[in-house]
Amino acid sequence: MDGTLPNDIESVVESDRAHVWHHLIQHKPFETGAPRVIVEGKGMRVWDQHGKEHIDAVSGGVWTVNVGYGRERIADAVREQLVKLNYFAGTAGSVPGAQFSEKLISKMPGLSRVYYTNSGTEANEKAFKMVRQIAHKRYGGKKYKILYRDRDYHGSSIAAISAGGQDQRNIQYGPFVPGFVRVPHCMEYRAQWDLSGEEYGQRAADAIEEVILAEGPDTVGALCLEPVTAGGGVITPPPGYWPRVQEICRKYDILLHIDEVVCGVGRTGTHWFGYQHYGVEPDIVTMAKGVASGYAAIACCVTTEEVFELFKQDADDPLDYFRDISTFGGCTAGPAAALENMKIIEDEDLLENTTRMGDYMLDQLHVLKDKHPVIGDVRGKGLFLGAELVADRTTKEPVPEAQAKAVVGECNKQGVIIGVMNRSVPGFNNTLCYSPALIATKDDIDEIIAATDRALGTVFG
Repeated sequence: MDGTLPNDIESVVESDRAHVWHHLIQHKPFETGAPRVIVEGKGMRVWDQHGKEHIDAVSGGVWTVNVGYGRERIADAVREQLVKLNYFAGTAGSVPGAQFSEKLISKMPGLSRVYYTNSGTEANEKAFKMVRQIAHKRYGGKKYKILYRDRDYHGSSIAAISAGGQDQRNIQYGPFVPGFVRVPHCMEYRAQWDLSGEEYGQRAADAIEEVILAEGPDTVGALCLEPVTAGGGVITPPPGYWPRVQEICRKYDILLHIDEVVCGVGRTGTHWFGYQHYGVEPDIVTMAKGVASGYAAIACCVTTEEVFELFKQDADDPLDYFRDISTFGGCTAGPAAALENMKIIEDEDLLENTTRMGDYMLDQLHVLKDKHPVIGDVRGKGLFLGAELVADRTTKEPVPEAQAKAVVGECNKQGVIIGVMNRSVPGFNNTLCYSPALIATKDDIDEIIAATDRALGTVFG
């Protein structure tokens, strides 16, 4: 940014204050203070209405801008496509839709079909509807239940929060959709049993089987899990967990649905998708956020050919198809942006960079843990990391949410934007969240770590 702001920036801020309903915030403070307006972004940095520069350690606030800001290649690809064809309903195909689906499937062995939609919530809704329709087509409607995990998050619609393991996000929105059943979390740092390592991982998976048996295996159609829990505390699965989960799903003929909305398209490093670190073979994978790095709205519900075939078995049955429509799944900007986004990740070897920089950042968070007793645990994979803050390491008592948010505020004063669990899990909104763009350098990481170090010192002394 050259330091200049739009001539009418004050009127822009006033229009925002008067008319925009922001996500996840209480607007009352705007009565005395202006909302923050982000004016420009380049690489890892954004500038606000005051011209203040910030390094963005959360990729747009919600794990989205994977390849960074200001990518002319993506903008040019989108413009060229929109001039040629901006939209046609998903009952027909499009050139970028076909091309991106082929590119995407080439990164996902065992999967073969891409259903386009426009948000992670919608992608998960599509998966839930597929499971319910399969229950009616194959099991007389009985195998309709969908299991979800404590602390996981799958979207903001009523059905998606019915499958949401973050109770504070669900408050005041009930009654919820029946048929969604919670299973225990797999967070070793707060283990429910006196076990660790692979023993804990297998026990946490066995707890899923216990729920299945209690509900009745003939009533459970799918298990929906994040590969690494995101907003619930950046929880990496313990060893032994995923192989046992896969085994359980196959044992009881349960579809395994992996929600890659946050982890997908390089966020965890080495592999394109989080589940690929663990040797899992899912039936359904959903994704959004990093698919096009926020340059256009796009989400995907990806399935095996076996799942796809279940919806076209009887050509004489007028209802024998997936009876769903996603209006903006027909927009061509999404797949055009996603295709160029994926090419950038390949051309710049960003999976490798994510692995190297993620390992470096995790090491630096451990250094902070050694220095600050308030850090009870650090964890994560690739450039998807968390630091859990506790009042006492022995008891693991969480710090109050207000203190965790104060650390975020102190970082922001230094021009560094980090994240934190935000009114999600009652009593446990105490994890700082980091998800810098996949282009992050060692200098970027050092700046983020230094700001966190100073912020912790200011808040906790």
